[in-house]
Order: sequence, then structure tokens, then C-alpha cells
Amino acid sequence: MEVILKDDVKGVGYKNDIVTVKPGFGRNYLIPQGLAEMATPSARKVVAENTRQAAHKAEKVQKDAQDLANRIGDTLLEIPAKAGESGKIFGAVTTLQVSEALKALGYEVDRKRIDFDQEVKSLGEYTATINLHKEVKHQVRFNVVAA
Repeated sequence: MEVILKDDVKGVGYKNDIVTVKPGFGRNYLIPQGLAEMATPSARKVVAENTRQAAHKAEKVQKDAQDLANRIGDTLLEIPAKAGESGKIFGAVTTLQVSEALKALGYEVDRKRIDFDQEVKSLGEYTATINLHKEVKHQVRFNVVAA
């Protein structure tokens, strides 16, 4: 079943992409949630026209995302967490904590755009991927320290 995505869907695609999904996923989740619509010939034409008109705006959005990635650069974040004597932290570091650490430095990044390479459950240095745009992904390093 082919659908046109109305919004970015993690693991499926980005806004205005035409993707093939399983029929149940499309009918029971994507379409009722308002995340997609059926890829009818008329809907394809509308999306093609909207994409053509929005091409220059998309360039600006991508440029802004790239500028933000360049400004973040090799910044090393410090995230405090309560930890035991063995270095294992109580709970885990979340994307919200990384987002707030970036916000404290003046970079506005939504927590939903941050992914971890591995679970963060002990003290040490880790990396996270920030998906700023579908073509702009940036690695940021952060250090989990005992609070």
C-alpha cells in the first residue's frame, strides 16, 4: 500500500515522501493518526506541485539546519546524574536531558530529534545523533558525570 506522509514518521520517512507500507499499518495507524493519506493519482499531483513550490523554502530550512550543526560543532556537553560507587547511574540519561543541556548553551533542539547510539546507564562519554533535517545529521558528544 502506498501512502503520502503528511509529517515525519520515525523509521518510515519524511513529510511528502511517497512510501510503501503494510496495509494494516497504513489503514490502522498512519491514516487515522493524520500522519499519512492514500497515494491516489490526484494526491500525487498535489504533493508534486506543493514540493515544487516549496523547493526554495526547503533550501533555507536545510541551510538553517546545517548552520545549527556547524555552530554546535564539537561541543562536549556535561550531564550530571546520580550514580552509585560502581559508576552505574540510577535510571538512565534521556534525550530530554541532552536537549536541555543544548538549550543551556543556546541551541534549541527538540528532544524527539535526538537518538542515542547505545543506552546511557553509567558514567562516561557517549555520542548522540541529532536529526536536524533529513539530509543533516550531527553527532554530539556528551559526558555523564556524577552529581
